[in-house]
This record gives sequence, C-alpha cells and structure tokens, in this order.
Amino acid sequence: MKTTAAVLESPNQPLRVCELDIPLLNGGQVLVEMHWSGLCRSQLMEVQGLRGKDPYLPHLLGHEGYGQVIEVGPSVKKVKPDDKVVVTWIRGQGIQGGGSIFLDRDRKINAGPVATFATKAVISENCCVKVDDNISGDAASLLGCAIPTGAGIVMNEMKPRPNSSILILGAGGIGLAAIAGALICKCNPIVAVDLSEENLKLAKIFGATHTYQSSDFFENSISSKLTGGKGFDFAVEAAGSTFTIERAFNSVRDSGGLCIFASHPPEGKLISLEPHSLIRGKKIQGSWGGACDPDNDIPLFADLHAQGKLPLENLISHRFSLDEINDAFEILERGNCGRVLLNLSNN
Repeated sequence: MKTTAAVLESPNQPLRVCELDIPLLNGGQVLVEMHWSGLCRSQLMEVQGLRGKDPYLPHLLGHEGYGQVIEVGPSVKKVKPDDKVVVTWIRGQGIQGGGSIFLDRDRKINAGPVATFATKAVISENCCVKVDDNISGDAASLLGCAIPTGAGIVMNEMKPRPNSSILILGAGGIGLAAIAGALICKCNPIVAVDLSEENLKLAKIFGATHTYQSSDFFENSISSKLTGGKGFDFAVEAAGSTFTIERAFNSVRDSGGLCIFASHPPEGKLISLEPHSLIRGKKIQGSWGGACDPDNDIPLFADLHAQGKLPLENLISHRFSLDEINDAFEILERGNCGRVLLNLSNN
C-alpha cells in the first residue's frame, strides 16, 4: 500500500511531496486514512531548523489531525477499522507503537509515532482518540493540538475562578483556544494582544473583552490601567518568543499571579526574569499540551463544540491541499492567520 506524504529533506528547504511505500504495521500501530491535518508553529520551526540538530532526516511531519482507521496492528484494542479518530501528539491510553520507516523506492524515510502530513499515516495507538460523528472533520482536527494546548492551559492548569483577569499574548491558533477556555471559565477581563488586526478580530469572536496591538499595549501601560496597577491574575503566552514570555510574566500580579507559556522559542534562546519578582510571588511555568488527558479531554472539547461553546470553525483561517503545503507554511510564517489546515482527502 502507498501513501502520498510531505517529506522534510533538509532544513530551510521546501518540503517534497511524493509517493511512499507504507511499512507493515507493528504492535500498537494504527493505519489511518487522514482527512485533515493542522499546521503548528513547532513544525514550522522544524522546517526552519530552529529546534536544534535533527538526527532523523529525511522524515515526515505533522502532529494533529483527523481521519478514519483503515487497519490496526497486533495488540491494538483501543480503535478498530472504520472508527473516526482525532490524531494527537499528546499521549493517551494504549500502546506506544513507536516510529516507522517508509520507503521512497530504496531510500528510507523516517516517521515518528505521529506524522499527519500524509494521505495515509501510521499512528501509535496511544495517539488516537475515537470521536463521534457530531463534529466535522476539519473542526475535529483542531482537537489534536491547538485546542488541548490553548484551552487546556486555562481549564486544566490555571483553573481560574469567575471574574479572574487574564492576558493572552498571541492570538494565533493556541492563543484563540486559550481565549475560548477563558470565556468558558468566565474570566473577566479577557485581554488579547497581537501584532495582527485580523487575529484580533478573531479574538473578539472567541470572547476577548479587550483587544490591542502589541505596540499600543506595551507602550501605553495598558496592563496597569486595566488591572488598577496590580497586574493580571493570569497570562498565557502563545506568541513564540522569549520577549513575549518575559512580557507576559511581567504582566501578572505579585502574590500568586501565574504566567504559562506554550511557545517554543528557537533552540538556545533564554528568558531573563527579575529574581525578586519570583520572591514577590509571581509564578511562571511552561505547558506540555495543556496538561490534557486526551481520552477524557478530547471528547469533552467535542461536546463543548456541539453545545456552541467552542466555535472551532471560526479558528480555521486557511485550507490548503497537500500539494500546497509549502504555501501553507508561508502563510503560517507570516502570522496573520488562525489555524491553517491541510485537506488530505480533497473533500
């Protein structure tokens, strides 16, 4: 059996879309016909060589998506053929099936336990979550990374009380999901900051009570004005730089203000914090997928979507075919977008 997939040959080079031979399934592996996949900034950084040395080249990419199970390998019990599944990099229940080696004629192409930029993908059992038909495939694909990370940071890790103040720096896919989570938790105010006016319009749709372009927000001391000089109860950083992580941390209040960052600054970049801010009680931490339990949280997010509380379709700003994947990454790099999707089934 064959698949058409996007291959990263070397950093800072366009991905090559080609036909590959699919390996036989090992124990704990699932063959999924992919319908949709999201593009994430972490993959963009891999393409640009900003995640450090890459020992697995050439290899496949992609870590969130939606599709239908074609076949299961030995010992797989969690899903069966014809099941509709969300594919996620966040590990859940089931066997850790490991990576795979595809063939481009006689040339080996590596793939990790999740690689969704392909028409058919070999996925580890613990990276598959069955979903019902009450959610469209393009919306469901967002449940693999953007929603669990963004909304999960707020709902699982921050757990704010109603009327807690929250700042979201960066209104791309993860930032918009964090805004949706803040609205569900009844935060107020919900303040979104971004460079892009288009992203800020989306932030309003998702529930932001205040939106500001970055320069206006930081140059006019708006943080202090909105919080009476105290600082925010919470801040989510989803803009992708050490600068914005530092600014988010500085924006939370003393005595318990919490900053959580979701971004991956380039390898080797360091953040600089005033030590006495920590002594005064400000807190900072990173997030690993919004502390989500995929098997419980993904169905929860799907239900919230069905109830109209999580408008996932509004998060999708662009759709591309697999052949257009390099154009899709170009849009993602510009930053004036919500979530960028690949339509892998051309439906």
